[in-house]
Amino acid sequence: MFKPQTIALIQATVPLLKSRGEEITRHFYRVMLSEHPELKAFFNEAHQAEGTQARALAGAVLAYASHIDRVHELAPALPRIVQKHVALGVQPAHYPIVGQCLLRAIREVLGAEVATDAIIDAWAEAYGALAQLLIDAEEQAYATTAALPGGWRGQRTMVVARKERESELITSFYLEPVDGQPLPPFQPGQYLTLVLDIDGRTVRRNYSLSDAPGKPWYRVSIKREDGGLVSGWMHDRVEVGARLEVQAPAGEFTLDPQATRPLLLVTGGVGITPAMAMLESAAPSGRPIRFIHAARHGGVHAFRERVDLLAAAHRNVEAMYVYDAPREGDEPHEVGQVTDALLARHLPEDRDVDLYLLGPKPFMQAVYRAGRQLGVPEAQLRYEFFGPTQELVASPR
Repeated sequence: MFKPQTIALIQATVPLLKSRGEEITRHFYRVMLSEHPELKAFFNEAHQAEGTQARALAGAVLAYASHIDRVHELAPALPRIVQKHVALGVQPAHYPIVGQCLLRAIREVLGAEVATDAIIDAWAEAYGALAQLLIDAEEQAYATTAALPGGWRGQRTMVVARKERESELITSFYLEPVDGQPLPPFQPGQYLTLVLDIDGRTVRRNYSLSDAPGKPWYRVSIKREDGGLVSGWMHDRVEVGARLEVQAPAGEFTLDPQATRPLLLVTGGVGITPAMAMLESAAPSGRPIRFIHAARHGGVHAFRERVDLLAAAHRNVEAMYVYDAPREGDEPHEVGQVTDALLARHLPEDRDVDLYLLGPKPFMQAVYRAGRQLGVPEAQLRYEFFGPTQELVASPR
């Protein structure tokens, strides 16, 4: 794919990327967002402040450099990147801006004596090839979504038809298109991007679809985060009748509709939201389903009544709840954590199960490790992380 000289020059930067990659990406974001403020809407301010976006990008740049002579090995990571870009509405015109700022950051952080013209030219070639690959894949995804019955491209105006409190922290918003046209189907596990104007400032946020597809609405269920700009605005200021701009459903963490093996959904906290779309869709299928949800206490446990109704209506569905700090009157099935022993009780003896994990990162790391140690095939263990990480469970074993 690349000339031998380009490969050699990129490989020569790997040690520097290991030691100074995050410094480069922090500088990159400072430069780009200060000189191109129109791009701020594409980035989560909290993730910027925490440094998680800079760390994730540094890891991605290092992975690309380390595999520059065998880029095909990175192919499994591309669908997630493409889907995140499509969800946000990233356009081809954004890529030259990113490339210019990244090359500038490499030069300014490492210095011209280290980041020579030859090094910068090699990185320009490497970046250009990756950018074109992503542009082509994203165009295909945009076109595919737009071609669906009821599909669209770009933003579509929706109205909040219902607003329902699911717990002390989570509220659901039912969104219906103002044009009265049908909504395209989505895959359980996908998410919407809301494009919001908050006090004159445009922000984009992804929220999981929490209801089954095929209904005249899309439902997103949003947790109020401490100090959260968008979640606080949605909870406090968005009421029934409000109009919101919405990007089409996206995401590659989805439930396989053709699968028949037992399904085990293990969720913690707000991780229950995409799992609800999966449970609602899979419950009528007849496949054995175990639904385990962990929460602090009953007050923050969303959708308990609905899950209980699904379990009562479908003999193939069994639900259990684990609270680590139950309050008086709560009725969890167990108190404490989702332990290896608890998980083992809900796995089939042959371990031939689809295990989906959704929740806080430490929770998923613990369940992932337990699942692998208990013999669940790695290919049948799926997880999703709501944040800017290159790979959620880094070295989880």
